[in-house]
Amino acid sequence: MSAQARAIHDSALIVDTHADTPQRFVDEGYDIGNTDPRDVGHISLDKARAGNLGAEFFSIWAEPETNQGHFAKRTLDLIDSVYEQAARHPDRMMMAYSVADIERAHKEHKLAALMGIEGGHSIENDIRLLRDFYRLGVRYMTLSWSNSNEWADSSGDINDAKVPHHNGLSDFGKDVVREMNRLGMLVDISHVSDKTFWDTLATTKAPVIASHSSARALTNHPRNMTDDMLQAVARNGGVVQVNFYSAFLSDDFRKAAEAQKNASEAAVKAYVEQQKAAGKTVTYLDIDRIEREWNAKIPRPPLKVLIDHIDHVAKVAGVDHVGLGSDFDGVSGATPQGIDSAADLPKITQALLDRGYSADDIHKILGGNLLRVFRTAEKVSRELQAGTSR
Repeated sequence: MSAQARAIHDSALIVDTHADTPQRFVDEGYDIGNTDPRDVGHISLDKARAGNLGAEFFSIWAEPETNQGHFAKRTLDLIDSVYEQAARHPDRMMMAYSVADIERAHKEHKLAALMGIEGGHSIENDIRLLRDFYRLGVRYMTLSWSNSNEWADSSGDINDAKVPHHNGLSDFGKDVVREMNRLGMLVDISHVSDKTFWDTLATTKAPVIASHSSARALTNHPRNMTDDMLQAVARNGGVVQVNFYSAFLSDDFRKAAEAQKNASEAAVKAYVEQQKAAGKTVTYLDIDRIEREWNAKIPRPPLKVLIDHIDHVAKVAGVDHVGLGSDFDGVSGATPQGIDSAADLPKITQALLDRGYSADDIHKILGGNLLRVFRTAEKVSRELQAGTSR
């Protein structure tokens, strides 16, 4: 790494908007202070420090199949797990709820721990639960995960005729977006269907985020965003946080993953049935282990593909509207070559510098843009609560 890249990276406040590590906290008893060199996870305090990661939004994801009937309970368990990690490591990590908190943590050389709910099914169709989750520290919510819920359609099942859809956001879904604006909770449009995206942009009074999405023009995956969407997010003042998952970054990887999808899903199903027959519960980590084995059969694409997506969003939406949403600990080892954990974040800075990005623009991409959007959402919230917003 060049001295110039190192100086730029070390002087940045780096914000990542999506890590699935709470599944590990709850299901594995994983400690973020872990120092085992054999650990394949992407996030630990040492890895975060090595990569100069300043703030992490931990994903609060209630897997919809295994948590039927108790989405909120699983959501609460995951929220609790993040607090427990911060309580265990008060010298190196602190809970954060605002831009001011992130900046304070940075000054104190601590990892700012924030939370984002991944999937609106967590609120169980109850606006009061949404408010409760905000009070507990949740600062963004992805309107849907890969499953459509009762008020927001997902890109994951939009073509499944067996799933009831609402042609985007229902009236209640629009109320959810407006209440998120009032609370100061960032509205996340990753995972949603195209129609839900456009309904959300027409409803929100605050800038939106895509917490972990890449560019559809480069990789034709419905989870990625079209150029029209990227430009719409720019007009809205929001930010697209580029996902590090290789199937969203490389069409070659995507096609190979789709080609083996039936076989990999059959392997997971067989394992689940075997465990159930033995009276054992299956955790997220059991599934992750099997998915890692299947992903390892596909060659990882070069780091260049990740930088291509960042570059594309910067060119189409503008450099003020792109950031990092890694999906660390949620992509079963399928990141590009050279990105094995948060410790490898400096490689992104070096690659952006090599492409001619200035220090100021690199700082924006690494976290400045997200902080601007978060700050604006806080301002909109204050105005709505005071009744001064137009």
